[in-house]
Parts: sequence; C-alpha cells; structure tokens
Amino acid sequence: MTQKQLGLGFEPAHEGLPSVPPRKKRTAKPVVSPTQLPVAPGVSPAPADLTPAAMAEALERHPDYRVLRRLVPALHFDRAPQGPVRTLLVLDTETTGLEAAKEKVIELALLRVAVDTATGLPVGPVQVYDGLEDPGRAIPPAITDITGITDEMVRGQRLDEALIAQLMVGVDLVVAHNAGFDRPFVEARLPEFARLPWACSFADLDWKALGQSSAKLENLALACGWFYDAHRAETDCHALLAVLAQPQARFGHASTTEGAEADATGLSVLLAAADQTHHRLQATGAPFEAKDALKARGYRWDGQQRVWGTTLRSETALADELAWLADAVYSGPTRVRVETLTAQQRYSARGGAPTMRAVGANSLGF
Repeated sequence: MTQKQLGLGFEPAHEGLPSVPPRKKRTAKPVVSPTQLPVAPGVSPAPADLTPAAMAEALERHPDYRVLRRLVPALHFDRAPQGPVRTLLVLDTETTGLEAAKEKVIELALLRVAVDTATGLPVGPVQVYDGLEDPGRAIPPAITDITGITDEMVRGQRLDEALIAQLMVGVDLVVAHNAGFDRPFVEARLPEFARLPWACSFADLDWKALGQSSAKLENLALACGWFYDAHRAETDCHALLAVLAQPQARFGHASTTEGAEADATGLSVLLAAADQTHHRLQATGAPFEAKDALKARGYRWDGQQRVWGTTLRSETALADELAWLADAVYSGPTRVRVETLTAQQRYSARGGAPTMRAVGANSLGF
C-alpha cells in the first residue's frame, strides 16, 4: 500500500474529497501592563513597575472591579490583648458520610487560639493539629471526590488522642461551622469533647441579617475577598478563623450593623452566645394547616419526632414565640414542649432539660 493510498502524503487519500484548509496561526494575546489597568475618575494611573499585589490594589480602587486573594493561614497574631482572653478550639471534620451513627471520621483538624474578649480578635500563637484516621472500610468515591482523601492516605492512620487531649486542656469553647454535624461525630470518636461547651458559626450568627444570601464558609470567605482550597479540614479551620475575626460591618449593610454591633467580630458573638441559655421549642400538636406559617417563621420539621421545632436564644425570645404560637397557630390553650439547652448540650445528640410550657389564654398557669 502506497503512502498516497494511506493518505499520509500531501495529496488527499481519496479523490473528490476537499482538502482540509491549513489552520490559522494563533497570535498571542497582548499582556496588559500596569499602565493599561482601568482607572476610575479622580484616581491616578498605576505606575509601570507594580508587583502583582500592588496591581491588585490598583485594580480594586476602580469601582467596576473586585479582586480576590488567596487566603494565607495565620499561625500567629501579633497583637497584645486589651482585656481577658478566652481559649477557643476551631474544629472541622471530614467523614465517610452524613450519619454519625453509621459513618466514621477520616480527618480531624483543630486550631487552638486565644481570643481577646475586649476586641473579639485572636491574639498570640495558633496551635494546629490535623490528623487522618483509617475508618476500617473503603472511603466512598463521592467523599474522595469532595475531599481528595483516598484509602491510601488513611491506611493505618490513627488520630493522636494524647495530643488532642493536650489541646483540649483549658478550652472555653469549641467552634465549628456546622456543629450539629461535627459534634456527634467527634463525640462518638472522642467522648471527652462532650464536656466542653460548643458554638456553631453557621447557626449562632445571623448571616442573613448581615446581608449574606448564603452562610456557606466559601461564600463568607469570598465576601471578605478571599478564596481557598475548601473541603480539607485544616484549610477550612483557617478560613473559619479568618472569617470570624472580621467585624460584622464587613459583611452587612450599615443599617444592620450600627454602633458597637458593627465593630463586634463573629468570635465576640459566639463567645456571648455560649454564655446564654437557649430553648428548643417544639410546636407540639400543631395543626397541619399551620405548616406554611411555621416554615415561614423558621421552624424546621423533625421527621423522626414528627413535629415542627425552632431554637430561641433567650427567655424573652421564648416568651415572644409562645405569644406568636397562641395568635397564629393554635386555636385554643395548649402546651408545647421546651428543652433548656446550655452550650455543653447544644448541637449534641443529648437533649436538654424538658418542660411543658402553656400557650394561649391560660399561659400564666394551666
């Protein structure tokens, strides 16, 4: 067989078929120099010898541009405390699935850091722990796709319980971005965590009131101008600490974060929340037709107990909620179940102290 017949020559392999036209030579796109960066009215143009960081600063001075920077983990906060400090553990896990009763922890990360109660800012060194653990079975492919953690990475690995115990000494609060998920997993593996108070940066902060349409950690970091490689426990911990160290005014509108609240950091809010008693209210026996009103009010359906529930963060809020239930849900006097929860119980599988509270005309006593 000839070269022509194979179509390897310069002539078409089969007569009558059109020749493929030669591809046009690509030309390199021109590189934008600092002097070509867009300039807002009244802003001086950038000099020609800018570094990437300076170019980013020059670009974000223009109102039509927003610059994202890679989050750099902080291992030391070089500031002196202005008041007493409290010790926090920022925690995150990666697991083989969603159900703590069935699944296992495959990664645990902790950041131990002191927080100045006067400013709500972290101070001093950050102690870091990040450990992998073999779950004793294959990691589901979907989990590997999300986390990048493979069976080979965890094979034979085990959490350093002695080091974790050292990091827990003297801790005032454990903070996780979804404590309702992380706490049952961690306590199942390390029961000592049950004695520590917990706070949830996802649920204990009103991100919607701060103008955030999503409370996902990645979105909150983006709101601060950062991006990072998410879904590994240690990286997520560093991102969470950085987000919570920001004043609330950085996230919200001036109208929603005025005065002292605007200067308060997420860390300040969580420390205050940990000192408060919360109430988990169940709309016991609520009529079916009230479901839309309850859902709009922020209640969540508990499919296991088949009841609508919500959490109130003070006795005053609980009293207001009981009054709303009497007016909007129940047609007559009734009682609802309320659990009183401290930070040692919140977000765990353990319930609080239950009571039955009166709703309606006889709310002062049944």
